[in-house]
Amino acid sequence: MPRTGDGHKPFVGGRAGATVTRRSALIGLAAVGAIAAVDVGGFLFAGGRLTPHAVTPSRFVDRFEQVFGRHEGFRRNHAKGVSATGWFTATGAGSAVCTASVFHAGGRYPVTGRFSLTGGLPDAADAADTVRGLGLVFRLPGGEQWRTAMIDSPVFPDRTPDGFRDRLLASKKVPDTGKPDPAAMAAFLARHPETAAAMDIIRRQPRTSGFGDSTFHGLNAFRCTDRSGATVPVRWKLVPEQPVRHPGAEEAGRDYLFDALVRDVTRGSLRWRMFLTIGEPGDPTDDATRPWPAGRKSLDVGTLTVDAIDTEAPGNARDVNFDPLVLPNGIAPSDDPLLSARSAVYAESFNRRSGEPKSPSRVDVSEVPDER
Repeated sequence: MPRTGDGHKPFVGGRAGATVTRRSALIGLAAVGAIAAVDVGGFLFAGGRLTPHAVTPSRFVDRFEQVFGRHEGFRRNHAKGVSATGWFTATGAGSAVCTASVFHAGGRYPVTGRFSLTGGLPDAADAADTVRGLGLVFRLPGGEQWRTAMIDSPVFPDRTPDGFRDRLLASKKVPDTGKPDPAAMAAFLARHPETAAAMDIIRRQPRTSGFGDSTFHGLNAFRCTDRSGATVPVRWKLVPEQPVRHPGAEEAGRDYLFDALVRDVTRGSLRWRMFLTIGEPGDPTDDATRPWPAGRKSLDVGTLTVDAIDTEAPGNARDVNFDPLVLPNGIAPSDDPLLSARSAVYAESFNRRSGEPKSPSRVDVSEVPDER
């Protein structure tokens, strides 16, 4: 399979450029407003100004390295992944609640993406129960960008950065057994009942066969503003147009999820419908562990088409920081504490891997057998 790296790096196809910086990756002379929001949120979290023992981005990323080890040139989480390219075509329905150009009727915008698996091991074997990720960069008129990082779970297990950090440590494998310590996880869940409830929701969601038939959720709430200045909370998700299949015995092999993705795109483009769900008063905007009630209004705002998969390399998803606070005009962050934390931690991971020696690529997309 085509391997690529560290959440934003090559894990097998291409070498990372040593001169990449977070500022250059945010491409953004025209996205100054979004960059400012990223820097302010990241500064408060990173500086540890609120309490002397705050979980800073550096300490947070240290925990990933403690659990998964240090793999130079790779992302600290979602280390295993491939780059994707395609486009987004808007229906115009999103303009009813948001002025962002990405939702203008008839708009078609280039997209760079990255399919990945959670965890910090670049060579981890694919497994049906591993969380799947999809990061996207929409390149919009006037140099604007919209970046979003989604996963195939309907809710996130943690409400706060501290909870995420503690769960990460509780799930560390014990050398003697190769599995997490059940007592450590039980103690963690006793302290975090919101995580226990979220994990129950996640367990009850049926798994699909691969990336192509997965639904990807944005999880965090954001705020959209329309032409009149009215603002509503939203969450977004991508629903596949491909038929959904459940995992079967034929899914086997160390890289079977990525191999299947490459084969599927080689045979024809993959498509997802994007839906904006509109929150109502009382719906939580600061807690990604809690789903909004069923029946909330949902708008079909466009179609994502993916027509190419490639090993991560300069110029594609390898050097992209999928910072959730890089937003176009019309979309703004909510009060979810995970947003500024994600922004700051992603930047720390990006800066570390960008300054590390890069390993040469080992596998190229062309080496994946075409079974058509």
